[in-house]
Amino acid sequence: MSDALKHECGIAFIRLLKPLEYYKQKYGSAFYGVNKMYLMMEKQHNRGQDGAGFASIKLNTPPGERYISRVRSSESQPIQDIFSQINDRINKELSDHPEYTDNVDLQKKNIPYIGEVLLGHVRYGTFGKNSVESVHPFLRQNNWMHRNLIVAGNFNMTNNDVLFDNLVRLGQHPKDKVDTVTVMEKIGHFLDSEVAKLYKKLKKEGFNKIDASPQIVERLNVAKILKKSSRDWDGGYAMAGMLGHGDAFVLRDPAGIRPAYYYKDDEVVVVASERPVIQTVFDVPFEKVLELDPGKAIIVKNNGDTSIKEIIEPLQRKACSFERIYFSRGSDAEIYEERKKLGKLIMPQVLKEIDHDTINTVFSFIPNTAETSFYGMVEAAQDELNKQKNETILSEKDNLTDERLAEILSSRLRTEKIAIKDAKLRTFITEDSSRDDLVAHVYDVTYGVVKSQDNLVIIDDSIVRGTTLKKSIIKMMDRLQPKKIVIVSSAPQIRYPDCYGIDMARLEGLIAFKAALELLKENGNYDLVERVYEKCKAQENLADEEVQNFVKEIYAGFPDQEISDKIAELLSDKTVNAEVKIIYQSVDNLHKACPKNLGDWYFTGDYPTIGGNRVVNKAFINFYEGKNERAY
Repeated sequence: MSDALKHECGIAFIRLLKPLEYYKQKYGSAFYGVNKMYLMMEKQHNRGQDGAGFASIKLNTPPGERYISRVRSSESQPIQDIFSQINDRINKELSDHPEYTDNVDLQKKNIPYIGEVLLGHVRYGTFGKNSVESVHPFLRQNNWMHRNLIVAGNFNMTNNDVLFDNLVRLGQHPKDKVDTVTVMEKIGHFLDSEVAKLYKKLKKEGFNKIDASPQIVERLNVAKILKKSSRDWDGGYAMAGMLGHGDAFVLRDPAGIRPAYYYKDDEVVVVASERPVIQTVFDVPFEKVLELDPGKAIIVKNNGDTSIKEIIEPLQRKACSFERIYFSRGSDAEIYEERKKLGKLIMPQVLKEIDHDTINTVFSFIPNTAETSFYGMVEAAQDELNKQKNETILSEKDNLTDERLAEILSSRLRTEKIAIKDAKLRTFITEDSSRDDLVAHVYDVTYGVVKSQDNLVIIDDSIVRGTTLKKSIIKMMDRLQPKKIVIVSSAPQIRYPDCYGIDMARLEGLIAFKAALELLKENGNYDLVERVYEKCKAQENLADEEVQNFVKEIYAGFPDQEISDKIAELLSDKTVNAEVKIIYQSVDNLHKACPKNLGDWYFTGDYPTIGGNRVVNKAFINFYEGKNERAY
């Protein structure tokens, strides 16, 4: 993606089902779990680069021995940083105590981070809070083992203010208002309550305080706690948690907005945000890695018993389509094919724009995530070229010579790597005019392959704000002096903010919204903006289920292509000599390419939870009132 856009977070969970000695004997190290966690987090580095965290729990430790370890980092290379800290500590312990080297019991007793239950997290700071205190996993400490709670997630709640107020009404005093804290404290409240009820019951049964603890561990109903805790949640989430005694869970939201995949055999239970991560790290086939169904939790008890429980009644499945277009690793077998299909499906629009002149057209892509859709587009373009060859041969068959046949067959599709991203370039000057010139050189181009009579078709996976297109890519492409530049987006127009974990919170940052406003001005209909504002404002105190998305009215009077043409106009200027056209994917084609991930609220405004409409209306109110703040 050429636009700078924050990614989603990523979770990684491992539960070792055998004693640590087993992994020492089979794999050569009792640190098998730690090593696998490092790989799982690195394989999800694409999902978060602002921070990373790791926590582990040792099972069945006697009182007085440390059983929870946690390390977090917000350094520039956070995954490497936390595992450097882990390795340094492990190596120091082994160096200072050679007797630990082949003794797993001593390692478990004395070396931190080694354990049977492990949770990792990578994140982007969507609220600008990149201090280590904002990095997951979060820890709620208690002197009773089973009341310790560790939480990490890929999520955002649309109704965090409501969740916070609910905690205050319970008599709590949360230390922060961020949704991670409110979620953790809600789970913690019902965990405390359930433990208290169990102890009261066990006391009646004749158990003393010491003997009651293992009974609480055995009888604790994690599903029940999650059902009570999540009752008021509205958002997209894959929420992972561990209790101090070793119970663990991963819960997915009822609309399936955020992804979660799991794998289980007799050695491990593994959960991650992406399927290929598990496939690669544990060397298992595609069909063995299962998707966690919406509204369900995978729960692993202290004794290793694993179950899938429905926690929340599922809503209509609206799994995020942006996962498929951009965020997830393209090495997933399904995602790879879906991205190729996105490229194929948009090709008819491209052919129309270039008058089917594939001979005088160079096809390329904006690195790196658009490369797969580029392959799909090229396959469709090759089909068109083959069709043109067949038609030419058939039309000339009566006078066809060997030389002419060879000439026709020699036509090749012209594909080149035109855009090259300079990953090392940094904008180190803050003064505006100088910075813009530096931004313009984030991408470089390949010279000498485009002719003056050529169309240049270049595909991006999505166009959100258009900033890099305007300041860099289009101007760099124009240096090649093509006749026409056609920018293709494999995603539809992004018209609405996200409120489920991606950093697209402000309407005025979206180039499609800017284009619609310009069209309203040109048509003399800009008073519609005030009318929409009044409708949004009138809904501020309504319950979420009563709120409508009135921002849709801003776009309603314009065909998609009219908005696309206005976007092209906004993203080019008088210094650009080539004709510039922008083509967006249709929503219908998006659904054809990604039939299992129909969450399209970015493009349609059809939010999958009741909190979404309130957020988009709030974003519009903020825009109208000139408030530079988030809508959730």
